[in-house]
Amino acid sequence: MSESTSAIEAIDLVKKFGEHTAVDGVSFTVPQGTVLGLLGPNGAGKTTTVRMMTTLTAPTSGTARVAGYDVVGQPDMVRRSMGLTGQAATVDELLTGRENIRMIGGLYGIGRRQLHAIGDQLLEQFALTEAADRPVKSYSGGMRRRIDLAVSLLAAPPVLFLDEPTTGLDPRSRSELWDVLRGLVAQGTTLLLTTQYLEEADQLADNIVVIDHGRIIAQGSPLQLKEQAGKASLVLTVSHAEDIAAAEALLRKTGNEVSVDTGARRLTAPADGLAEMNRVIGWFTDSGIEVDDIGLSRPSLDDVFLSLTGRRTDSEPTEHPSDVVETLT
Repeated sequence: MSESTSAIEAIDLVKKFGEHTAVDGVSFTVPQGTVLGLLGPNGAGKTTTVRMMTTLTAPTSGTARVAGYDVVGQPDMVRRSMGLTGQAATVDELLTGRENIRMIGGLYGIGRRQLHAIGDQLLEQFALTEAADRPVKSYSGGMRRRIDLAVSLLAAPPVLFLDEPTTGLDPRSRSELWDVLRGLVAQGTTLLLTTQYLEEADQLADNIVVIDHGRIIAQGSPLQLKEQAGKASLVLTVSHAEDIAAAEALLRKTGNEVSVDTGARRLTAPADGLAEMNRVIGWFTDSGIEVDDIGLSRPSLDDVFLSLTGRRTDSEPTEHPSDVVETLT
């Protein structure tokens, strides 16, 4: 990697299709060995941004750097420094997992002996050793995503772009892939991850960029974004219905409004964090009011996204359809 303060950097990226602007002045940086989650609804400009950063489509203006190399001026060096996994698996389904690895490794110019060693290591790393000699068409969805990731890592790129890598996977396969990605980051790989799954961004990303209508509308760590959406809430359930009124009076000592669900014996009030929760626990202990459950409920990324965009991540797409097929020539 050439000298650079960031492994990935977008600099005022713009992409237009005729009069339609798919990406409008996007800028961000990703420090080495971290994960950036690029979050947004369908058609927000996520895939277009990734295509520009991976040299698959040329920016209308602006540029990006990957591993210190400029995507406009040094596209060959960018391609040598990155891996890309798209929304659909790109391996040959008629070949076995091992044959796919050997075929793609040969295209990279990796020697046969070295390729065998790397291939065996990747198959083991992605829990595919037992399936290595089966045709990929027989693989489950999660296995196909893992072999696609394995192939993208053959040249040991320091930077990996993942465009909605868990789309269509069941919860178990998604969780397994998350574990694989965490392992890559632990080894120093830098990830840029586009996703519509808010939980995925929360689980994996060190920082999140929220994009809508081609523009960045918010960025920060998951916790920072959640804090922007509102305060945490203290939620407690008293053991006995007759204690609800006294419990409400105690909670009002925080100076906040208290919401009461009598049927569920549940009381909710805004809270500043753990310190305030511990203070409330002390009040209830001293008062002798028994509590079945008490905890903090923080705003979720769902709350963040809805507050920022007014819509969910699975809203109708607005991204220009021609971006699906355009490539550099």
